[in-house]
Amino acid sequence: MDTPCGRQVVVNGLPLYYEDRGGDGRPLVLLHGGVHTIELSFGRLRPRLAGRRTLAVELQAHGRTPDIDRDITVANMACDVLALLDHLGVPDADVFGFSLGGLVALELAVRHPDRVRCLIAAAAHVRPDGYHREIWDPALQAGSTRMPTAADFAAMRSEYERLAPDPDHFEEAMARISGAAQGWSGWADGELAQITARTLVVIGDHDFVRVEHAALMATLIPDSRLAVLPGTTHMSLCDRADLLIPMLDELLGRSTGCE
Repeated sequence: MDTPCGRQVVVNGLPLYYEDRGGDGRPLVLLHGGVHTIELSFGRLRPRLAGRRTLAVELQAHGRTPDIDRDITVANMACDVLALLDHLGVPDADVFGFSLGGLVALELAVRHPDRVRCLIAAAAHVRPDGYHREIWDPALQAGSTRMPTAADFAAMRSEYERLAPDPDHFEEAMARISGAAQGWSGWADGELAQITARTLVVIGDHDFVRVEHAALMATLIPDSRLAVLPGTTHMSLCDRADLLIPMLDELLGRSTGCE
């Protein structure tokens, strides 16, 4: 499914959709959140990245990338992104992963440290206890300011139905994606210590991720720093371009990426 600004390539048996914008050089790979699309996660931030090469990917069962008869796992999705980089002849990249995309970005940095130069782990965690209890416990969700709103869920459904090859697959896709997130076990301390990328761990102060857990991440990942964005929920984090862009400029360099 090629579009004026996007392409589709088969990797690991999956027709993977991606958009490559901004010229040559090492790209900043953008990996969206669960049940999101490129537009939902990065629609407000990406225009502020116009001076960089960005490589935005839609993961299995998200957006224009179909679901296939294969488990949806963090490891499988990371393998797909790696295969895309190989296909494009990209030896290493900077990677910005949000939420589920942040887990995929971390998996890349853990398993393939030579391929990730700079890492932004946004609203991501490294083990299941990194989330506040109400995220997984429906009994605690009433009145929580951390949970997605009805409007958030409506936007997810609308974008899926607009873009997906099988627009009637939304409920099944959401269940499979949620199951993958809940079944994920995380990384050991020693695995996180293998990350060589310059890393920014960034969460909102009303995020799914506990502040204490984000601080632990910044301790366990060797060359890392932590940012907690004020007045920011999980769902609004990537919209905070006013706060994110200066931090990205400092981490990546204004035009050339990590030095």
